[in-house]
Amino acid sequence: MSLYEKLLNGEEKLSLVGLGYVGMPIAVAFARKIKVVGFDLNEKKIELYQNGIDPTNEVGGEVIKNTSVEFTADPSKLKEAKFHIVAVPTPVNDDHTPDLSPVEGASRILGQNLTKGSIVVFESTVYPGVTEDVCVPILEQESSLKCGVDFKIGYSPERINPGDKVHRLETITKIVSGMDAETLEEVAKVYELVVEAGVYRAESIKVAEAAKVIENSQRDINIAFMNELSIIFNKMGIDTQAVLNAAGTKWNFLKFYPGLVGGHCIGVDPYYLTYKAESLGYHSQIILAGRRINDDMGKYVAESLVKNLIKAGIPVRNAKVAILGFTFKENCPDTRNTKVIDIYKELGEYGITPIVVDPAADAEEAERLYGIRFESMDAVKDMDAVLVAVAHTEFLSFDKKQIDGFFKLSHEKKVFLDIKGLFDRKEHSGEDYLYWRL
Repeated sequence: MSLYEKLLNGEEKLSLVGLGYVGMPIAVAFARKIKVVGFDLNEKKIELYQNGIDPTNEVGGEVIKNTSVEFTADPSKLKEAKFHIVAVPTPVNDDHTPDLSPVEGASRILGQNLTKGSIVVFESTVYPGVTEDVCVPILEQESSLKCGVDFKIGYSPERINPGDKVHRLETITKIVSGMDAETLEEVAKVYELVVEAGVYRAESIKVAEAAKVIENSQRDINIAFMNELSIIFNKMGIDTQAVLNAAGTKWNFLKFYPGLVGGHCIGVDPYYLTYKAESLGYHSQIILAGRRINDDMGKYVAESLVKNLIKAGIPVRNAKVAILGFTFKENCPDTRNTKVIDIYKELGEYGITPIVVDPAADAEEAERLYGIRFESMDAVKDMDAVLVAVAHTEFLSFDKKQIDGFFKLSHEKKVFLDIKGLFDRKEHSGEDYLYWRL
């Protein structure tokens, strides 16, 4: 009897190692079909899940309350499972080199609890070769088992988009791969239990790893092009969004927009690819050029705010500035890898300490990571400048009267930066406004 069949009839369990924005929804999805052990080292997070609370807002508390996932911080519980999915983050170091410590640590813990006949599938985004060259040796060393004999491996890159309620695990085609044909089929069948859109069988693990890392690199390059256009058009006095709307009428124009590129994928994955390329003697040109542009956008936005304060005749030092939104994307509580922090820090170089408002963000996380305490919307009054950085639903309802109320009445000009272009430019471009957007 195959492992897939044993999972189906309840003889074996699936484990999910890493229960963050990616891992937890996967665990919940599989638990509707088979027995699932959900493991994470973060005991506080596990306690929240056990109490029916979803700190990620990915599936909601009601779903967590009713799921059959066995949430645990006890690594020995992994011994009860035979099919393991590893979904831990793969960040970069300060020098933009890959930080493989989370995936190495997960491999170490899993290896210590691995049993014969298991299949281990990695979902973490890595450069081609990490699964076989980095993770497998750790699994073998910690388990004293032999890959290909005692256990098998596969790779299936995550494509979950945090905060996106449309493109979910079930609705996105899933790339799967395995170390051999038999493993590939087992991995494919298991994922087909939950992925309604179907699976795509990659011809090798390295192909699947490469496919994932170029998906986000492609987006990064396209957004970098839009950001560069925004810088150019702002110098020309042309509204970038107006240009993009006009160009977008052509059938094959790619509809990307300028913006801050943060988070754990688009702003990180290209560095994994270029790191591997450099180890082989090739120095990236296009990919790293795009990265430089996107990494500098926070500084560019802050400088634009300062220039607009000067235009309005408002003293820069100690100016009262409000930043609305701090997470790396809209309607998502995650503040890790947010590029809004670059704006905050750069304004500090000009003697400005902004207040930050974000009703959707994990306030405890933001204070721990950045030392920033959020204010409520009530604090946004008598401002010299207001910058809307994230397109949270809560902000979309602001009308002009509300926005007018954020500023000092004495100012002839209201400095309003609308990074995402959420509000009507013409409505805020009168004699009493200095409106700016990417």
